Amino acid sequence: MAGAIIENMSTKKLVIMGVTLLLFQAFAFMVGGLIAPSPTTAVHYLAMKCVDTTKHREETKWFMPWGPNQCDKIQNFEEAMAKKIEANNIVFAVHIPLPNKEMSPWFQFMLVILQFDIAFKMYNQIEDGSLATIDVGLAYRDDTVSEWTEMAHSFEQRKLSCNFTTAKTFENEGRYYECDLLPFMEVGSVAHKYYLLNIRLPVNERKKVNVGIGEIKDIRLVSIHQNGGFTKVWFAMKTFLTPSILIIMIWYWRRILMMSRPPVLLEKVILALGISMTFINIPVEWFSVGFNWTWMLLFGDIRQGIFYSMLLSFWIIFCGEHLMDQTERNRFSVYWKQVGPIVFGSFCLFIFDMCERGVQLTNPFYSIWASDVGTELAVSF
Repeated sequence: MAGAIIENMSTKKLVIMGVTLLLFQAFAFMVGGLIAPSPTTAVHYLAMKCVDTTKHREETKWFMPWGPNQCDKIQNFEEAMAKKIEANNIVFAVHIPLPNKEMSPWFQFMLVILQFDIAFKMYNQIEDGSLATIDVGLAYRDDTVSEWTEMAHSFEQRKLSCNFTTAKTFENEGRYYECDLLPFMEVGSVAHKYYLLNIRLPVNERKKVNVGIGEIKDIRLVSIHQNGGFTKVWFAMKTFLTPSILIIMIWYWRRILMMSRPPVLLEKVILALGISMTFINIPVEWFSVGFNWTWMLLFGDIRQGIFYSMLLSFWIIFCGEHLMDQTERNRFSVYWKQVGPIVFGSFCLFIFDMCERGVQLTNPFYSIWASDVGTELAVSF
């Protein structure tokens, strides 16, 4: 292999460069471990059961679980049966965040997981392969007095995977199934202070909608978001590292051009790796604090995909250029058999990401894992 610039450096310079990089790495670990808080926070919510008393459903009506304009609530479904309230008139309401708290753009994203509390009944058991049909709406507002603005509305299906660990007898009626957590919602930007979820479980026996899903007692949600303090430390480190990497990259390429020979393949790949590293570290997330950019999660995945593809390609070319077989490989076309699968795999992951987070740009309740076909496609990718 033609000599690369790093092979022309003296031992002293190599040691200084290595020690400097190790110190920077140790500093980054110290900042992450001692200054930054935990990356994420999980908040548990129990949906309140509101009663829709209107004869004709109003799409613009939102049900608040608490506060001055809270809805008419019931404690359990026994009370609903006593008052002759139909299942289609019950709305599960969840306000995010909890009372006396606010969401913030520094939280970056919001992931919500759903869990059903389902009681065992001998004559209302969960059937194999049963699907729960969910009519869900998401609204937002930025103060406590304004009207709610609809953000998304969708009809979704989630496959129930529940296990009853005791004997299915009359004596065990009322015990709860152990059900898997279900993906429910993912929002790529937390641009508003308050969010409201209204969830309905419509029942239609003729069309077999929400039939054979057991006796649902409660709906629990877990909301996961990035901590604001962690976000600030993360942004600060990216803001500091980006110009540092850019300066090193410019210095490196100037040294290459000062040499009497043209750049070799490995040196070009190192430059490309530096460009991809700079691209992933550019702190464009600062703009997400002031703008409602819901595509930031997708954009972050694309940046990571480009970087890791370039990193794998670099190691393949690095190893190939240092093989002791006296073969001249200073051409990118020589490595197409090794780099080709990396490009193909990255493209497959990009398609998968577009099928998941690309759709979530318009429907935050969509999940490719919610159906058997989607799960098989996701695993195949």
